[in-house]
Amino acid sequence: MTERRILMIGGLIAVAVLVAGAAFLAFGRQGDDFAQCRSSNVAGGLDAFGTDFTLTNQDNQRVSDQQVFDRPSLLYFGYTFCPDICPMDVARNDAAVEILKEQGLDVQSVLITVDPRRDTPEVLADYTAMYGEGMIALTGGDEEIAAANKGWRNYYKAHDEEDQDYYLVDHMTNTYLVMPGNQTVEYFPNSLSPDDLAGRTACFVRAAS
Repeated sequence: MTERRILMIGGLIAVAVLVAGAAFLAFGRQGDDFAQCRSSNVAGGLDAFGTDFTLTNQDNQRVSDQQVFDRPSLLYFGYTFCPDICPMDVARNDAAVEILKEQGLDVQSVLITVDPRRDTPEVLADYTAMYGEGMIALTGGDEEIAAANKGWRNYYKAHDEEDQDYYLVDHMTNTYLVMPGNQTVEYFPNSLSPDDLAGRTACFVRAAS
């Protein structure tokens, strides 16, 4: 085979690969309304995140995931006795919600506790009162909370072996964007500012409308 023929065949293969790649990207994004908004890359995709649940809110009412996620929601897993990270993350999420409201976008902040023993509905009611109107906080039995955390792949561990009252709980600090119908579409690190979080959330909310 001549060198010229080898180069021609190689060129045709390269073109074929490029065409196939472009077609894959085009058709792969065709069914994803949020492709232009995504920045995360999760093995298995974000469709695997989330789960059905029935938990208890700060008003001591049993609510389902469908009732909670009736609008775009910034979902965070934390606890009210958390001394530092949780208050900053929840306040950041609340600030982002307020920014989005100023833009005419209806988004809410949701907290699912990783400390159901201490986070009773009464404690959660006092906690949510410190933040913007409309925040939802959820608790439940140990198994219910474990199942919800597992659904969003959230690691947590209570260090209560020696002290049953004043213990800390290790947990992840991601915030998940959950769309109506319990569809998780993105997660955000806690390093984002309120403005950045609001901007990235707004992209998804507008794309869904």
